[in-house]
Amino acid sequence: MRHSIRRGLIAASTVAIASLALAACSGSGSPEETGSADGDFEPLSSIKLQLQWLPQAQFAGYYIAQEKGYFEEEGFDDVEIIPSGGDIVPQDALVAGDADFAIAWVPKVLGTLEASGVELTDIAQVFQKSGTLQVSWKGDGVESVADFEGKRIGSWGFGNEWEIFAAMAAEGLDSTTVSITTQDFSMNALLDGDVDAAEAMTYNEWAQILEVVNPDTGELYQPEDFDVVSYEETEGAMLQDAIWADTQRLADDPAYADAAVRFLKAITKGWLFARDNPEEAADIVYDIASNAEAAFPVGPVHQQWQMNEVNKLIWTGADFGVIDQAAWDKTVKGALAAVNQDGLNLITAEPADSAFSNEYIEKALAELADEGVDVAGSYTPIEVTLTEGGQ
Repeated sequence: MRHSIRRGLIAASTVAIASLALAACSGSGSPEETGSADGDFEPLSSIKLQLQWLPQAQFAGYYIAQEKGYFEEEGFDDVEIIPSGGDIVPQDALVAGDADFAIAWVPKVLGTLEASGVELTDIAQVFQKSGTLQVSWKGDGVESVADFEGKRIGSWGFGNEWEIFAAMAAEGLDSTTVSITTQDFSMNALLDGDVDAAEAMTYNEWAQILEVVNPDTGELYQPEDFDVVSYEETEGAMLQDAIWADTQRLADDPAYADAAVRFLKAITKGWLFARDNPEEAADIVYDIASNAEAAFPVGPVHQQWQMNEVNKLIWTGADFGVIDQAAWDKTVKGALAAVNQDGLNLITAEPADSAFSNEYIEKALAELADEGVDVAGSYTPIEVTLTEGGQ
């Protein structure tokens, strides 16, 4: 018998989260006016950031910018970081005006852009690599994407399934033969035998299953107990956590464009801190999650693992946040080719040129360099020994 991870979402006040999500965006602005090529404007001093999940080290840079005063250093008196337990779609919150900036995976937003006709712009690509895995039991016959046909493939849905179909399309496989099984945000579906291969992130669910005791050995499960498909190693790899802004607002509102640069400067400093101080960064996020109205209950060791793995996705040798054209093109190509189990496409046409811009992150990095902030460097991974339940 395989033991399930019995973790659930700590119930939050639905009213509280809804009120956060639906609160109108406003920039109270400072009394000081700033000159601009587009005329004078009052800088925004209050902004809202919509996350795509609950507090965890995946979002450490944003929380650290708040905790360490980096937002204040960039002229923001109030920055509200809004979590989502799956009840808020980040790009929808941005379109509705309920947030000024949002964190979302690129393919999810590409689907929204085509389906709705709205315009959003990726102004910083925080994750440079895909962290998605498909995990199966060793010997169960799912060793590669080529083995997906006819299998029960687990996914969280909500757009998280598109790398599965992009990878299959790249190999000419029939996606309509796959049974996509919706799993919760744990590895219970694999442990309980409900799927042949479960979706996992390197920084989260992969650790979750390695934090479970194998009843046959009395020790934690080990990586060699599983077969793992890493989408980063396939043609289906897609860009993930990106910072999105309102395209028209960037063009029409100089105060918003200015805020975008200042916001990016603050969160860059946050992510630099997380890179150079991963244990402290993990502790900061663990404390925030422990005191949040809603959080996924993971322990401090799990947060350290997550911080370590997230840093690996961010600090790849490229300049922080800069969108790589080749990686963008690969994501778009995968999105165009991907066909789901019902024979439906994610997108059918190339996104507009305005769907991404390096203008704002490059300006932010240049200003930081001028101010003496060293934005270069790489990440040296730390050693994290997992414990039962991540405690």
